[in-house]
Formats: sequence, structure tokens, C-alpha cells
Amino acid sequence: MATSVNVESQPYIEFSHVSKSFNGQPVLDDVSFQVQRGEMVVVLGKSGVGKSVTLKHILGFLQPDQGTVRVGGFEVSKLGEQELVEVRRRVTMVFQSGALFDSLTAGENVAYPLRERATRGEPLDEEQIQRRVDELLALVEVDFAKDLMPSDLSTGMKRAVAIARALAAKPEAILYDEPTTMVDPLMAQTIGDLILKLKKQTGLTSVVVTHDMKLARKLADRIVFLVEGKVAFFGSAAEIDAAEDSVIQQFILLDEVSLRS
Repeated sequence: MATSVNVESQPYIEFSHVSKSFNGQPVLDDVSFQVQRGEMVVVLGKSGVGKSVTLKHILGFLQPDQGTVRVGGFEVSKLGEQELVEVRRRVTMVFQSGALFDSLTAGENVAYPLRERATRGEPLDEEQIQRRVDELLALVEVDFAKDLMPSDLSTGMKRAVAIARALAAKPEAILYDEPTTMVDPLMAQTIGDLILKLKKQTGLTSVVVTHDMKLARKLADRIVFLVEGKVAFFGSAAEIDAAEDSVIQQFILLDEVSLRS
């Protein structure tokens, strides 16, 4: 890969003055934040403020118009396609839809990255692959679903399987795109609890994109709050209550109302 900076001393993910526009409309506007190794940062904000665009920059699917994005010490915009493939092996993403292969069972979906690793020379035989599939499905509490097809799974179960599949790739970092969207409040709580458990057990660097303040408070070491494409707040969950931005205060108020109801 391209020449790196002193990797171990640097944040694992770093945005420095990143701007991005589409058809002349700014989506990210001078965005700067860092994610330290082993840290979970939540990117919070209303729909359409650039949260998912931020994730696409981390994976190199989008390049900034201005500024730099570094992942694992490498400047993503300067990497070639093969080097970006390597970044995407190290950093995996759990999509809103789960993005499971419809023609494969839940267990086969989780086995897929394990088999890919085997083709790259890792000594994994089929018995080891199946044992690891069982371990990962148990870790995300859907071991009963191993032989079920994605069409047989609820939205929440699909996301749990997608998390297991992401972990099977042995990533250095994991990205979650709106993990509690389109699920009922009970399932949202279950998914939040699952992500929190994985944070504690794996210690992986993580970024969670959400508009759910309750989830952000549960998971975040630090929060990036985007308002109209700008960073209106970057700090701990405890510090956000003192933020003066009116949009942030509306989120806090709605969160308090939901806690009382």
C-alpha cells in the first residue's frame, strides 16, 4: 500500500477539513473528527445531513472534494483500487438492509468471508469454518437461524446475521449504518445491547451512524453531531447536554420525552 504515517500513534480513522458536494449542494462542509483505535464514535444527526456519506468516505466509495480522510494511517483518496480492496477487508460495514445473499442460508452468509480468507491462504478447513460460524451466530444470539434463508428472518435478525458476517472477516474496524432504523423499539433495544456487548468483547474500532439519541448515549465513547453538513458537536455523550445548538437541544428534548413516556 501507499506509504503510511506512524500508524500506531495515529487515530484509526481521521477526517481533516473534509468537504463534499453533489450537484453544487454541499453535503459535508469542513468536517473534522477522529476515531481512536478501539474507540466507538457515533455520528448523529437528522436525515440528509451527510451521515451515510461519511461512511462511504471511510471505505473509499466517495472521495472528498477538499480535505483528507485517513484510515489505518493511509490517506484513502491516494489509494489505488487494489489498495482500497485491502482497506475494505480491514474495515467492514453493516448496512441498514443487512445486505445478505438471498440465495444463501444465514450460516452460509457468515461462512462466506471465512471461505474468502481460506482462498487467501489462511489454513481454514470446512470443520473450522463451521465451528466459527456457530461461534459467531451464538455471539450475536441468532444461532437458531443457521439454516434459515434471509427471507425467513426478521429485519432485526438479518442485522444480527450481518454483524456476524462482518466479524467473520476479522476486521480492524466495523461501521454500522443506522442499525436501529425500521425496527420496533424492543428490537432496537436488543440491537443496541448487542452492539454494546460486541464493543466490550471485541474492542474493535467502530463507527455508528444513527439519528437515535438514546442509542448514541448507550454506545458512544464520543459523538459527532452533524447539522447541515457541519460538525456542530464533537465530544463525549456526557458533554452533549451542554451543547448550545438548537437542533442538538431538540434531539435531547425528544430523548427526554421518550424516556418519560
